[in-house]
Amino acid sequence: MAKSRGSSGGFGKVVLGFVLAIVLLVVGIAVYLRWGSPPVATADTPFPYEKQIVGIPLKARIASQMQTAPFGTDEDVFEGGARVYRANCASCHGTPGQDAPFAKYMYPPAPQLWKKHAKGNVVGVSDDEPGVTYWKVANGIRLTGMPAFDHLLTDTEMWQVALLLRNADQPMPDPVMKILAAQ
Repeated sequence: MAKSRGSSGGFGKVVLGFVLAIVLLVVGIAVYLRWGSPPVATADTPFPYEKQIVGIPLKARIASQMQTAPFGTDEDVFEGGARVYRANCASCHGTPGQDAPFAKYMYPPAPQLWKKHAKGNVVGVSDDEPGVTYWKVANGIRLTGMPAFDHLLTDTEMWQVALLLRNADQPMPDPVMKILAAQ
């Protein structure tokens, strides 16, 4: 039985074309990153779908590692959280009635955690579970200005901040407000 010409070479050409396309794509990306103008400054327009691409794995990671608070809330917890927040968080995330001036120039902008959202009655991250906020405080968030505090703060301090922010939409005791307002 005679073999027809070109029948065995067709698959090889498809594979070769596929490999060539991948090599050209990788080279093109490398050239763009090296000599192009990718958005690396905070004022640059982000890549299309950048926020969604980064948000999906972040939410999945938090959901898989989220913990519950080891204690409840009371004035002492809020006061401890206010002290930690004032010392470590307020410069980027603001305080009640006082936005952090340079936060809007960060990319992504640092959320003002004592400000009511444009839609609804949510203040800051008060609609998030404390475990979500705790995770973000402990681990930080890549590609943002949010650092990890797990080696700087104790678990108790991070939980105090998370519980304080969970209740940011509620009236706070006067001693807590005084701590947050201190200059």
